[in-house]
Amino acid sequence: MQTRNKILDDLSQLMTNAMGVAQGAKGEAETAMKGLMDRWLADRDFVTREEFDAVRAMAQKAREENEALAARLVALEGKPKAKGKK
Repeated sequence: MQTRNKILDDLSQLMTNAMGVAQGAKGEAETAMKGLMDRWLADRDFVTREEFDAVRAMAQKAREENEALAARLVALEGKPKAKGKK
């Protein structure tokens, strides 16, 4: 019976070591894939969410100022603004 327990112990130890190696390989693969994706995204010149939100806020402010100036111009000229014309 001692021989059988020794075989099972060795098999158990082998499986434990194999799982440790597999988990280490998984971690290395995840790190490599993340690095690859980060480099790929950086090469594409995508903007960050913060940059996008800042530009969108600037565009909204410019649009509001443009509308206010157009209304002021109409009031100063005394003419109604024509719709559909630039």
